[in-house]
Amino acid sequence: MTLTDYYKILGLTPDSTVEDIKKAYRVKARQYHPDINHAPDAKDLFIIITEAYDFLISYHEKIKTHEDAYHQAMEDWRKYRQHRSRKRAHAYARAPYSTFKNSNYYRTTRIFDGTTIIYGFIIAVMVIIYTIIGFFYRLKHPIPGLEKPSVFAFIMLLVLGTVFLFVSIAYLRNYIAESKKRKKR
Repeated sequence: MTLTDYYKILGLTPDSTVEDIKKAYRVKARQYHPDINHAPDAKDLFIIITEAYDFLISYHEKIKTHEDAYHQAMEDWRKYRQHRSRKRAHAYARAPYSTFKNSNYYRTTRIFDGTTIIYGFIIAVMVIIYTIIGFFYRLKHPIPGLEKPSVFAFIMLLVLGTVFLFVSIAYLRNYIAESKKRKKR
């Protein structure tokens, strides 16, 4: 298979990002896992999309840099990793979807992890705090020649920070609940 084939299998274009590749794989893996899709060719399609994902994730940076790097990556892939990738894909295809979904391999396709959610929470709190402090500081210490700080801008930043905070809290609660479920198993 060629690079174009691998992108086409996942429904992507060559200018796709790593996040796009992960997202496309999650969708396709759920769509074609033999435990969910009982079509006769579902297992083969699942193996092919897993192979495409393995290649694109492993060599994404290398193939973007130079034509020779792409050819070297394809050669390395064919020599060392393609067989291993297919073997792993066969094993995941035989396993129930719930087992596959809880595997480390599938979990690496998640875009939001605990660290990202906590950073989002911290940024939301900082936006709210600095908005409040900055507004009242500008009221007490006006800059000569400039008008008073905009109340509209203050309210909009406060609302934006609050919305961001609630979204971060929702994701954090969901992440903690999933972690507890995984620990119970």
